[in-house]
Amino acid sequence: MPANLWTMALAMDTAVEEEIVHEYEGFIGWVLNLMVTLGEPGVGVALFIETFFPPMPSEAVLPGAGFLAYDGQMNVWLAIMWATIGCLVGAWGFYAIGALLGRERTMWLVEKTPLLEINDFYKAERFFERFGGMAVLLGRCVPLVRSFISVPAGIERMPLLKFSVYTVIGSAVWNTIWIGLGFVFGPAIKPILVQWSGLISNIVLVVIALLFLWFVVVRVRKILKARAESTPSA
Repeated sequence: MPANLWTMALAMDTAVEEEIVHEYEGFIGWVLNLMVTLGEPGVGVALFIETFFPPMPSEAVLPGAGFLAYDGQMNVWLAIMWATIGCLVGAWGFYAIGALLGRERTMWLVEKTPLLEINDFYKAERFFERFGGMAVLLGRCVPLVRSFISVPAGIERMPLLKFSVYTVIGSAVWNTIWIGLGFVFGPAIKPILVQWSGLISNIVLVVIALLFLWFVVVRVRKILKARAESTPSA
């Protein structure tokens, strides 16, 4: 009898997971599928990817973890913990890039990277010089900045333990807010996701694509204008 009960429990768990996988569509379905397949560590994997691929915003990932916690598919505190670990590991990666390359080679890399401007580097550098550790802590709650603020920290060789503590605190606050929102609003979110997950996923992807396109157009126009001004007129 115990063996039969165990088999039935496993079958029920598998059925629930398959229901989650097939119930939601598009980008949202992919995110939920990743988290259901890997469990709480999947939240960390998603946040690690987001660190190096900012167009996949954490604001679109973390509420999904909170929703799954509301739905009983994961523990909300473990989800927050793994999300913070994913952020920390990603931040270590950018810190290592800054520490290994140093200031001059990082500036050269920024200048040679399409659509990046050396002023971006100077702004991040001044921001870090002005606020120090607080720049790392507060930067974890600012889109795009949370990924790249680690580079000047690495260049300045900020003590790794101090850098890690600030990163963990800032990331934990950010992750708790967004996962908490997904958990609290789970009852209202579920019927919407069941019926409109595909449409919502398409809207999210379109918005991300439009923002990226806007960024590219603005940067290309600035580059062309700078080249035109630097070229002597006939």
